[in-house]
Amino acid sequence: MAAAEEAPLTGVALAAAPEAAPAGWTAITVTVEGAAANLGKGFGHKGGGYLCVSTGGAQAAPGPVVTDVQVLSDRSPQPAGYTRAPEFPEPRTGVSRKKRVYVKLLPRDAAATAVLDIKLSSKSKALPQYLKIGEMGHFAIWCKKGPVRQRSPPPVPRPRTLSAGLRQLSLQPPDSEHRSPGARCSIKRASPQESLYDTATIYGLSAMDGVPFTLHPRFESKLSSGSNAILADLNVKSLADIENEYNYAFVVERTAAARLPPGLC
Repeated sequence: MAAAEEAPLTGVALAAAPEAAPAGWTAITVTVEGAAANLGKGFGHKGGGYLCVSTGGAQAAPGPVVTDVQVLSDRSPQPAGYTRAPEFPEPRTGVSRKKRVYVKLLPRDAAATAVLDIKLSSKSKALPQYLKIGEMGHFAIWCKKGPVRQRSPPPVPRPRTLSAGLRQLSLQPPDSEHRSPGARCSIKRASPQESLYDTATIYGLSAMDGVPFTLHPRFESKLSSGSNAILADLNVKSLADIENEYNYAFVVERTAAARLPPGLC
């Protein structure tokens, strides 16, 4: 029985009958030659027994995976780092086992290789690309190993792009989407020939934008008679006239500052 898409096995167990395997487990009921894969009375049950396996499927399972399987005599000690394969239903006390199945489990992230498939055959059969791990009853047990496909990292969400309608409401300039994250914003200095306010964006709006220009009625008659009439009422002052008009010597302030307090005399 081949695991789906070469997914590593997550468990190996023994079942008294194919229907005794719980959900998530699959019993190996036939050999590679097509014969019934009943392990026989040597399994310890009158009705025989079956090997069964579990797999996480095509998707990476978060639990451990099977990295090795050994079939040993009941007189052999349990290998270090291995656990005895479970039995379905639970084994009865006093029932002897001539052979025992031991499984080595490791977390997926820590496993370089894992067991991908287990097959049964006659003892005289040879299976290419499979490793013989032992014999039980009248059958040879083979396993296939391969590299573990690690879990892929979570997908990184793509940055959202503004639609045409939202881009018009955005406060960012239109070319902000094409700038690199580390690029610095540059400020364009307006030349004297350019307008002080740029009405293309909200940053260039002034308080007078949209206000219609009208001339006061008192100046309409002067404007119609010529531009010199308006200029005649203008009083032009020179810089010296302005300084003389608003000249202040601060005499009072300086006199007060020069006086000393009575206690210091």
